[in-house]
Amino acid sequence: MAARKPLLRIPYTDVFAVPRIVPRNATTPAAAVAALGAFMTAPSPHGLPSSTVVLTGAGLSVASGLADYRGENGTYRVNKTYRPIYFHEFLASHEARKRYWARSFLGWTTLHKALPNTSHYALRDLGRLGYVHSVITQNVDSFHHTAHPDVPSTVELHGYLRATVCTTCGNEYDRDAFQSELSRLNPAWAAFLADAIAAGAFEPKTDPTTGAPAPRSPASLSSMRGIRTNPDGDVDLPNAPYTTFRYPPCEHCLAHPPVAEDGTKRTVEVDQDGAWQLPRQISSTESGAMVKCPGILKPAVIMFGESISPAVKQAAEAAVDGAGRLLVLATSLATYSAWRLAKRAKDRGMPIAIVNMGGVRGEDVFFAELDGRQPGSEGVRIEMPTDTVLPPLVEELHRIAPKGAYERVGGVLGAGQVDPALFRDMLS
Repeated sequence: MAARKPLLRIPYTDVFAVPRIVPRNATTPAAAVAALGAFMTAPSPHGLPSSTVVLTGAGLSVASGLADYRGENGTYRVNKTYRPIYFHEFLASHEARKRYWARSFLGWTTLHKALPNTSHYALRDLGRLGYVHSVITQNVDSFHHTAHPDVPSTVELHGYLRATVCTTCGNEYDRDAFQSELSRLNPAWAAFLADAIAAGAFEPKTDPTTGAPAPRSPASLSSMRGIRTNPDGDVDLPNAPYTTFRYPPCEHCLAHPPVAEDGTKRTVEVDQDGAWQLPRQISSTESGAMVKCPGILKPAVIMFGESISPAVKQAAEAAVDGAGRLLVLATSLATYSAWRLAKRAKDRGMPIAIVNMGGVRGEDVFFAELDGRQPGSEGVRIEMPTDTVLPPLVEELHRIAPKGAYERVGGVLGAGQVDPALFRDMLS
């Protein structure tokens, strides 16, 4: 039997087609909310469950001040030269890890101070109302984890940046503690970071929602030194001396050297300050052999080119299979790991709604046979920011819910079916 192809997080970079809006008149916020209301309250087809599973992407966090991968037309616009590090590169090269952790050290400041926005809390409220039972997110910023830790449940498809994980023993470590160790091992970088923060170098150049120029200190290092923040908390600092950067090893592997397959101990080597360093028998020019070196910490995310764990894959599939409809928010589905979940929903006969700025990978598969005149109960395609439609959607679902529409389901308040005709006047 042929081996199954692993699910790899590899971006799809082609330009996507202009979306077809469904329903046709869902071009204003009011009409978009009406279409989504009809979608959320319509009876599920084929005896499927009544709840909705949500699949989110990077665009959901733009209003929190984080970078997006793609622009309005589905193209890479934040930094056209941006190329994320691949998993095999991270494992194979000590120099590549220095570069990654140096840039992440600077970028953590922006990510750490950012907060969930109204879209995240709207999903929390939809969960409390019983319309949404689970969220699958491609985002690694932990905003879902913060905004709705209990309702709805969340599957973090691509991991999270709030921790690091050892590539040898699998132990996880808090990212804040790791950041403190990076500061200790790299005092010059820590001083630069403090100066950059004081100068406002990491403040956004534009308002993330409106695109208007944001107020910025005249002395901003962002304009003086060309600091650029990329997706996943990465900061581009031109001509930086990455080769001087140091990073700590896994504490567990350092204290308890792991045993290789041949029975020999694989000692973790550190310098005088406790930073991970190349084993003495391996030169820097032989860094391709570093895959076998122990005690290397990586972010607890699925890096580009890395396979999603079977447990996470199964949890995401179970979330899709346990729902009767799919709501896709702020993602172009550029990674196959996300697109296949939407295709799985389609194959199960689940209605699909997509709210995204710009095109979506293969979206014609989801809407090709859909009548553009239906009110939204059979499917929705909207091109608007999520924070424009989700909060008013929550308000509208609160308003139209008839007395007694809520019933207790599994210890959580669940919403009864609401006649989608209630939304038709809003669509006209």
